[in-house]
Amino acid sequence: MKRHTKKPPRVDDHAVDRDLPEARPINRREAMAGMAVAATALSCQTRPTPARAESKTESSMPANTPTKTTPVASIDRVEPLGFPWKTSDPFLFCAYHLDDYPAGDAKMAPKASLGGRNMGSDFSRKDGWSMYHGREAPGFPRHPHRGFETITVARRGLIDHSDSLGAAARFGRGDAQWITAGKGIVHAEMFPLLNGDVPNPTELFQVWLNLPQSNKFADPHFKMLWGEDMPRHVIGPAGKSTTVVTIAGTYAGKTAPTPPPDSYASMTGSDVAVWTIDLEPGATFELPAVAAGVERSLYFYRGKKARVGTDVVSVDSRLILKPGIAVSLEGIDEKAELFLLQGSPIGEPVAQHGPFVMNTREEIVDAFNDYKRTGFGGWPWPRPDPVHGRQGRFARHADGRMETREG
Repeated sequence: MKRHTKKPPRVDDHAVDRDLPEARPINRREAMAGMAVAATALSCQTRPTPARAESKTESSMPANTPTKTTPVASIDRVEPLGFPWKTSDPFLFCAYHLDDYPAGDAKMAPKASLGGRNMGSDFSRKDGWSMYHGREAPGFPRHPHRGFETITVARRGLIDHSDSLGAAARFGRGDAQWITAGKGIVHAEMFPLLNGDVPNPTELFQVWLNLPQSNKFADPHFKMLWGEDMPRHVIGPAGKSTTVVTIAGTYAGKTAPTPPPDSYASMTGSDVAVWTIDLEPGATFELPAVAAGVERSLYFYRGKKARVGTDVVSVDSRLILKPGIAVSLEGIDEKAELFLLQGSPIGEPVAQHGPFVMNTREEIVDAFNDYKRTGFGGWPWPRPDPVHGRQGRFARHADGRMETREG
């Protein structure tokens, strides 16, 4: 592929000399626009962690066969969902996007007026959808990352990936993409609207998973986790069933596709699990117990009410679960959709600003300087927001290896 050489996106030359502000929450809008903001860093936050081995293996959860137990109090605390969703170490945040995009035009852009939107930074949800940082197709054009991982789970719609390694992909409809940014990568995530006559609803989660200090300068790596390869469990009778899809981790003896080799999830003792859990009305499910010290959050994002242990909870809630016990779930009046994030804390200082997550303030300054100087390898694409024609799902890796899937 012909390489189009461009200068790295400009970072404020004077920003690295400024004092850094106090810590504050970061949202996806700021994070995805990080290449254009000043190089200021968040102050460090230190968290305790249990000891863990450094050898690498598959992430795991107990391989339990579902059993019915007497419900017990299982929730440590409940928080309302915001944007992005709050997370616990080892995760940094989770952004949930649900956009009811209209039909697309010949450029796979919305076949609708863009008037009244703040183009280039549209998070308005006007008419039920946003352009985000896209100006033609919606999405997130070229932006850098260093020091952590992104896990993008596309439940509906399609996402076009392009990166500074020369890799590209189109994925969606149940697929996930896992990127270990490591020492630095630049990528774009655009949402092509292929359907020209009907709407293009798009639903996705993007999870930011931290890396321990030992892996923050690993070589960047991207991997596709195709939906057809993910373990899918349907538990219970028709009409009262629970569907569990494991993007990471193990359930009932079946393990999700392996994460990238330098992922935190590939380390022994990380206990990383990412699941979707859908409960029909009257359905029951038991979330297996995990070791004490493992952080678990359930995000109840669609439905009305569900029973978690002995508590009835309402939608739009983050449920921080008590450690060390199995958790019973039950659907009540209508389908309940939940998202599970689980992992052992890394327990290292976190210095975070925009697209960079390191351990110290000085490393954040270095990250901005490195990106300004090198562009993390440059950008081999003719524009900052590539979309990949009208082909189906595929992945073309930096080494030339090609994967294709139907649909």
